[in-house]
Amino acid sequence: MAPWRVVVVDNENSAATGDIVRGFEARANALWGTTDDDPDAEGGTSRAAYMPMEENTGGAGGFSAGVRRAYELGAEWFWVMDDDVAIEPDGLAALVRWSEESDAIMGTRRDFDGGHFFWQHRFWTGLAIYNPLSRDSWRPGERYKLCNVLCFEGSFFSRRVVQKAGLPDPRFFIYLDDACFGYVASKVTKVYYVPDVVLSRRREVANKEIGSVRQLNSASDMTRYYITRNRAYLARYFKVYGDYNPVLYAVGTLANFSKELLRILIVDRDHLKSGWARLWAGYKDSRAILHDPDWAPMHPLD
Repeated sequence: MAPWRVVVVDNENSAATGDIVRGFEARANALWGTTDDDPDAEGGTSRAAYMPMEENTGGAGGFSAGVRRAYELGAEWFWVMDDDVAIEPDGLAALVRWSEESDAIMGTRRDFDGGHFFWQHRFWTGLAIYNPLSRDSWRPGERYKLCNVLCFEGSFFSRRVVQKAGLPDPRFFIYLDDACFGYVASKVTKVYYVPDVVLSRRREVANKEIGSVRQLNSASDMTRYYITRNRAYLARYFKVYGDYNPVLYAVGTLANFSKELLRILIVDRDHLKSGWARLWAGYKDSRAILHDPDWAPMHPLD
């Protein structure tokens, strides 16, 4: 099954990436043919659309820009992913089959070592943390699980979701932007997590096994900052939909801090001093966001 178009967002704005996309464009047009769109319309008929960014807006900004571009071109469905995953041969076909039941779908992934990738598909909105008790195994006869988050490593959603939920929020820069988009999507449609394997993760990440299924991955100091800061953006969205509880949010902040300190001590011990500094900086900035009187959510597009 061929995609209608492939939109490539280049945050680095590099000549090498442009060359890769042009090479892909030629192969895709030869293999699948051009689209049936009006050749004089914006975007023409090519299967590929290249978006070199004027500045690095992070993963969140890239996903927001890419979804906006695809939306403007007329896309009816969006399959979003990072550059460190590979598509399974029947991945798109599997997701399309589910599109008859849901407007937002998350498929299963393989980890970089070929094993199953554990994904926490539920969020505790009160604490503003992923549910640590999420069950990722599949019972006999269980067709799907209902989610209140998504992951931009392979989430598949319709134009109707973007119209009602708005674009992904670029202010996150990195981390939790997909969780937030999935949360808002769950307010306008049922979000499915399905057992079909649609992607494989390809970037190896240092980690420590936690039990037989879960693992604690390494993180950079930059990521630690956004893990802490972006909780406030989530909280602002929770306030919009009536799911914010200040006491539970404070407890969740403490739990989040504890987890990140454990991550440093167990996986990233060489970054204890710098890691703590970035966590604290993220916390201070989150307080400003939480009380910003000018903050507003992303607006629906309909």
